[in-house]
Amino acid sequence: MTRQSFPMFSSLKQSIKSLFANPARTMLTTLGIVIGIATVIMVLSAGAGFRGFINDQISSLGSNTLVIATKVPPTTKNRAASNASGGPGAQNFNAVVAITSFKERDLEDIKRLPNVTGAYGIAIGQAVAGYRENKKSVLYAGTSADRFLIDQGTLREGRFFTEGENAGAAQVALLGSGIADDLFEQDPPVGKILRIGNLNFQVIGVYNSRGGPVGGDDDMLFMPLVTAQKKLLGIDHIARGVVQIADTDRGDITAEDIRGVLRQNHRITDSVKDDFTVATQADVLDTLNTVFNGITILLVAIAAISLIVGGVGIMNIMYVAVTERTAEIGLKKAVGATNMNILSEFLAESVLVTVLGGILGIGLGAFLAWIVSVVAISSGMSWHFIVPLYAIAIGVGVSAIIGISFGVLPARSASHLDPIEALRYE
Repeated sequence: MTRQSFPMFSSLKQSIKSLFANPARTMLTTLGIVIGIATVIMVLSAGAGFRGFINDQISSLGSNTLVIATKVPPTTKNRAASNASGGPGAQNFNAVVAITSFKERDLEDIKRLPNVTGAYGIAIGQAVAGYRENKKSVLYAGTSADRFLIDQGTLREGRFFTEGENAGAAQVALLGSGIADDLFEQDPPVGKILRIGNLNFQVIGVYNSRGGPVGGDDDMLFMPLVTAQKKLLGIDHIARGVVQIADTDRGDITAEDIRGVLRQNHRITDSVKDDFTVATQADVLDTLNTVFNGITILLVAIAAISLIVGGVGIMNIMYVAVTERTAEIGLKKAVGATNMNILSEFLAESVLVTVLGGILGIGLGAFLAWIVSVVAISSGMSWHFIVPLYAIAIGVGVSAIIGISFGVLPARSASHLDPIEALRYE
């Protein structure tokens, strides 16, 4: 077979020759594509790493748990908004929207449900913690000792507090690793006295770092629930509850049973008036994934602008190439080249430029994603460097589509040149 039997091979060879004839212009032409594809790859790769990090954090809280949180019912919101706009009681807006109905006795009733194996409540506050001259504003959480049977956090040193210490409102504290490092620096925290607000607490333990905000341990301080309620907050209710279940397949059923208990205890007859929410860890993860997918789409859409700009640049350069090689096109047509031969040559050249840009963009994007992972890991996050196959497929596919879409017009223009006029072109 002769080389003419494979006109596409001939076009491809000629396209490669043309690209190497002007390497500087070729690289500048691909720059827009490189930037756009690199951005897409970095976003998708970093997104995959972040998604894995979030999954690890959710899993560390226990995949067999449900979370109960208080919420303001719509009717209360409307009444509070009316007060805030100038109606009677506007000055007491915060008190109007505070939900105080969720209490420990609710959790005691929930513990009696068939699929429930344990539960604990959380009361959250903020105070200034101080050790010697070091001070820091911290979030603290009061919990019962049942937390340590459910939560999967481990201690770097020390011990957990007991239910007896909780019942006796003992002034003992567990520190997140970040707080311990900030306040105590090189001094061993366990056994030391820490000032929280106006009270002295003995540090009995320090958590291992979880490497992120989801677990909440690194930058939080933990104490017995009764201590937080009676001695710091002056309340008898809780803000959140964590419920452990035996069979995760019955999670939705158990969640509905919990809603029934809370509605009965809170005397709620209409679900619209619920002053609580019950969510499985899967629900939490789905919500986070939905938010993250929206952010990813937005970032990819922004990156698409670079791709469009790069495509327009390729189109302009290809029109310049057609103008520069008009006489060459006329000569090829004079010796028998068809319109399809010319179209194939210029279209192949456009696709080669964009695919080259796509490959370089994938490499650059992967490198930038690796930099992101290094920074995340150095910050203590359990981050995994991942370049998903679908991200590579998108990079190559999009670059090829851009090459065809923005190269077809210049290629068609070249193929329709009149050979006589082209040979006369100077």
